[in-house]
Amino acid sequence: MLIKLAPFQVPSLPRSLTQLITTAAPYAASIAFMYYAYYHLSPWISLALALPTAGLVVRIFIIQHDCGHGSFFRSRWANASVGSVCSLLTFTPFALWRRHHAAHHAIWNNLDKRPGGGDIYSSCMTLQEYEALSPLRQRLYRAALHPLVAQLLLPPVLFVLLYRIPFDTPKAWRKERITVYLTNLGIGALLATLIVLLGWRSVLLVQLPVIVLASIIGVWLFSVQHRFEGSLWARQAEWTATGASLKGSSWLRLPRVLQWFTGNIGFHHVHHLLPRVPNYRLQACHASDPAFAATATGLTFWQALRAPSFTLFDEAGGRMVRFPRRR
Repeated sequence: MLIKLAPFQVPSLPRSLTQLITTAAPYAASIAFMYYAYYHLSPWISLALALPTAGLVVRIFIIQHDCGHGSFFRSRWANASVGSVCSLLTFTPFALWRRHHAAHHAIWNNLDKRPGGGDIYSSCMTLQEYEALSPLRQRLYRAALHPLVAQLLLPPVLFVLLYRIPFDTPKAWRKERITVYLTNLGIGALLATLIVLLGWRSVLLVQLPVIVLASIIGVWLFSVQHRFEGSLWARQAEWTATGASLKGSSWLRLPRVLQWFTGNIGFHHVHHLLPRVPNYRLQACHASDPAFAATATGLTFWQALRAPSFTLFDEAGGRMVRFPRRR
């Protein structure tokens, strides 16, 4: 299968540039119109435009994500340059995120190699481990994964505040630490320029809703890609990259307009099997082999909305389950 799919891993410069232009131009126009609406129409109209603008930020993040995998351009320099520029709009330090994300691709859905620290989105506790916790720790874990907290409150904190410091980063990652501060300088310079030109109040009421909504959408996308009812998690002895791709990564079947905004990342089973496939080739790669549709777990939009409620992996039953009812 992998040899047959190798051609899909080759980036196309015309398609990459076209996607870059057709994402950056609408984003710039949408942000500009939000400021125009704020001053000349109504702040409420400006606020209403935050949702589609946030969708464009998500699409910019997908481009940054592809650059992190070295799949958007053939040139390593071009990937690093475009990814770093995207980071000023996504508030996500490119080099640090790229390294953390590479680690995710090495151990996803592996119960014996789960990430440490405070990562609650790409890790998963087993039902048996949860039941062994003290009542207090069970309450704290449930609180951390409550949809209001994990899906609505924490994402803006992560993108706006925590990404401003090299948290959960080994001291040996000196380059990545430096780029966090360089990213902060770039974001600060961009916002300071806008404040000088347009005033702090309008910048706050335009930029903040956009990044808040974009972070919520982005974190939801990430969380449902590996934690859903049919998601398979395995111990090291049984874990394989192919199995974890096809059984541990979702095929998110979004409406076409949402598929565009999310840069086809819903074909996540293909992405994990072949991370060098550019986002604009993921759908074609999926369609090229009937085994993908036959094997991958497809989620509708409404099923994906319910997916975050499946929080624990039941090793005995081999499936994701919700928190058990309190006794």
